[in-house]
Amino acid sequence: MISPQLFVEAAGRKGFGLWTGVPCSYLKPFINYVIDDPRLRYIAAANEGDAVAIASGADLGGVRAIAMFQNSGLGNAVNPLTSLNAIFRIPILVIITLRGEPGGPHDEPQHALMGPITTRMIEVMDIPWEFFPQQDGEVEPVLARALARMNGQGLPYALVMKKGSVADWKVKSKPEPRPVATPPAPAEAAAPRFTRNPILRAVQSMVRPGDVVIASTGFTGRELYALEDRPEQLYMVGSMGCAMSLGLGLAVTQPKRRVIVLDGDGAALMRMGGMATVGYERPPNLAHIVLDNQMHESTGGQSTVSHSVDLCAVAAACGYPRTARASTPDEVAAFLKDAGLSALSFLHVRVLPGSPDDLPRPTITPPEVAARLRAYLGGL
Repeated sequence: MISPQLFVEAAGRKGFGLWTGVPCSYLKPFINYVIDDPRLRYIAAANEGDAVAIASGADLGGVRAIAMFQNSGLGNAVNPLTSLNAIFRIPILVIITLRGEPGGPHDEPQHALMGPITTRMIEVMDIPWEFFPQQDGEVEPVLARALARMNGQGLPYALVMKKGSVADWKVKSKPEPRPVATPPAPAEAAAPRFTRNPILRAVQSMVRPGDVVIASTGFTGRELYALEDRPEQLYMVGSMGCAMSLGLGLAVTQPKRRVIVLDGDGAALMRMGGMATVGYERPPNLAHIVLDNQMHESTGGQSTVSHSVDLCAVAAACGYPRTARASTPDEVAAFLKDAGLSALSFLHVRVLPGSPDDLPRPTITPPEVAARLRAYLGGL
């Protein structure tokens, strides 16, 4: 058994500066210790996949990050681990607890299947792993091996934690409740007049030197690329719904840059809990824009339920200080004149379905996009 302080301080010396995750009783000492230490940054994710995306955004922003959660939530993290980290080559350290360990202590029934298959699932995803250290002298070598593989392969590295690996630490600090804003009045039911394309043109026209643009998977990223490929743009693939959490991790590690996240209604709904985390953290340099055509257009036009959801009210209730509605390119440009410069901002944009004919797919590969963005962030 090791102390949480020993591991956390050793990780800090290796460059790990951001922690995020979802609680597990095995992880309680870590989370409590990180929360209590004012020198450390812990972001409480709404779910395991969001934790992976937050950590990945931090890594793109130049800060090594750790995502931690229990193995019962590993399935939730499979999507970003396989279609974000593996595809873009974003290395993060993942600590996964081994609830329901075969031959281990008795555990709750929900862990009966996941316990025996946890390490197999990690291996199926081609993620190198080892057991979490249980002796003081194992900590530094474990972290050294993890970093060597992360640096060499550009992939996550997993530490599988057995029960009793870390000594207890009781939390002393308390969460700080944060007031929420009043949403704008509901818009009149006017039909949208523009497709995504002119809206995206308006966004690009308002991008300033140093800004970063994260485009959600599907037609949004492809259209943005087709309009003009730029080094400050990242085109998500897969990892549906993770754009806002990736943007959060990037915004908190690059506080002097404006981060613009272009989301879709389907993606935002898929991981709407991420908006609560973003709204609590409230990075003032983040602008979150949802382009809402009320359908999953890139997968065949199936309807979403956004027609029955007030996304501005959701954002305001989650803690976004500034929320607004728009339906024209001029309104989007006016919003971006100030958005993300002094307060976390949210914009809901109703758009018509439809994309340009023969919409190209990016010829630049995801690893090249990520490497180019890292160079851009380091060069300005």
